[in-house]
Amino acid sequence: MKLLPQPTAQEIEHLDKLKLVSKTHLPPLKQVSVEANCTKYTNMGDPQKIHPVPDVKGRPTAPLVPNGSSKFSERVDPVQHDYAPFRRTIPPTVAKPPKKRSCCCKCICWTISLLILLLVVIATAAGTLYLVFQPKVPEYSVDRLKISDLQLNLDMSLYAKFDVKITAYNPNDKIGIFYEKGSHLSVWYSNTKLCQGLLPKFYQGHRNRTILNVTLTGQTQYGSTLMAALQEQQQTGRIPLDLKVDVPVSIKLGKLKLRKVRIFGRCMLVVDSLSANNKISIKASSCKFRLKL
Repeated sequence: MKLLPQPTAQEIEHLDKLKLVSKTHLPPLKQVSVEANCTKYTNMGDPQKIHPVPDVKGRPTAPLVPNGSSKFSERVDPVQHDYAPFRRTIPPTVAKPPKKRSCCCKCICWTISLLILLLVVIATAAGTLYLVFQPKVPEYSVDRLKISDLQLNLDMSLYAKFDVKITAYNPNDKIGIFYEKGSHLSVWYSNTKLCQGLLPKFYQGHRNRTILNVTLTGQTQYGSTLMAALQEQQQTGRIPLDLKVDVPVSIKLGKLKLRKVRIFGRCMLVVDSLSANNKISIKASSCKFRLKL
């Protein structure tokens, strides 16, 4: 077995130069490996031989810290400890618990709800009753007016006595009317009350027509002035009079009797004379009535 020839001095010198170049000119942090060079010796008479070259150690990487500069750990006090950087912590937001309603607020809400419910029930009942019974306001008319007495007293007061015939008609098919106590009927001339009276207490059935004869009496101060005005108006043949009615009534729905209500009415009359015990003609009559609960 033949030994391979040793590298010459020239080859070793060449390798040393390569090591020096690799240490000074290659960029830092980049490690380059140098492959082993093999030298071929060929001879016309000998077979081809390959001589191994010793491996060149990898070039060390450039130092991370330049020469002449001290490390950070050397400049810092060895007793000093490293602390994490300060970070401001934001406190977590806590959701506020819902406010509890006070007892007073709950009572008010319940009261309002009950009132609304009560109003709805009353309105529904009233609407149902109206559709079933179809209530109508009674009708009244003045058929006759007679002056029994109209004279001046010694104290200059005016005494008047009227007899009035009134017709009351109930147009309802399912509603009866009770005329209660406390009614009031009066005759006026130019905002001065001449006489007054009361309507009788009675019951009026369905579609019933009732004739009422009412006597009205009264006494008025400053009768001389009033009498002179009436006589002057009588010469024209048209004397305006107002007949005012205030009657408390109770409504009967079937067998049910409801609470009292009041009927207010006003009849504007025009007569031709105010002579006592004479026939008086009613030239015009206009009546209006309303129901007050």
